[in-house]
Amino acid sequence: MLKEEVTKALDQIRPKLETDGGGIELVSVDDAGKVVVALTGACDSCPFSTLTMQWTVEKFLKDTVPGVTEVIKG
Repeated sequence: MLKEEVTKALDQIRPKLETDGGGIELVSVDDAGKVVVALTGACDSCPFSTLTMQWTVEKFLKDTVPGVTEVIKG
């Protein structure tokens, strides 16, 4: 169930990343709420990818999906 909610939430932020030539893929979600994602395209090699992860992806997922405790780049 948590994985489905995370997938839906990522679908909402994916267009924002795509406008900059990037993307995001869900790698895994565990029962403790740890989410692993892979940044793709321009986001993968961008020097600001750490900020994108913290300020955009992690914040959005934690605010949108109850149960998400951590989001890391995998």
